[in-house]
Amino acid sequence: MEEELHNQESEKEPETVNPESVEDKKETDIAPEETKEMEKETTEKKEKSFLGKKKQNADLNKLQQQNEMLKNEIDEWKDKYTRLAAEYDNYRKRTLKEIDMRYDDAKVDVWKNIIGIIDDFERALQAEILPECQNYKDGVQLIYKKLWDIMDTSGIEEIKALHEPFDPNMHNAVMHIDSDEAGENEVVEVFVKGYKLGDKVIRHSMVKVAN
Repeated sequence: MEEELHNQESEKEPETVNPESVEDKKETDIAPEETKEMEKETTEKKEKSFLGKKKQNADLNKLQQQNEMLKNEIDEWKDKYTRLAAEYDNYRKRTLKEIDMRYDDAKVDVWKNIIGIIDDFERALQAEILPECQNYKDGVQLIYKKLWDIMDTSGIEEIKALHEPFDPNMHNAVMHIDSDEAGENEVVEVFVKGYKLGDKVIRHSMVKVAN
């Protein structure tokens, strides 16, 4: 009887479980899931890295395009500025030239009237006078000299004519003669002096020309 009870108790005792085998079983069961998770994470990281590099390249290309557009725009503005500066410089020079021309034209108009007075002084100085009138002549000579000083300062010049080749731009031929001594178209006599201001003729010289 006691033996049977003992045998029954022995049969009821729990089986001994090895902890290591259980742990190994858990690891065996979990390992495939962790591997898949790790592979998934690795794939995601690679995808993110690829997408990140792709975005960086796209951003870089965009920046390069924008930089090129800015360079072209800068070149266009430089070209516009250069042309505008050249146009302004031409306008400034043209305006100054026009002002100078108008100023010279005004001077010419004034001196056209004064030159007639110069002619009168020269005729007076060429006239014969009595000895007691010499002081008056000296006074006229002094005034004449002062007038010429003013003319020199203003740029007024007498046109060269005597023994010069006839120039229709400077001379007015009022008489022609045949001469064996003078050259062809040579001015042999000046009746009225001519004057000029730079390239502008105030009055043409009235001359006699040899044929």
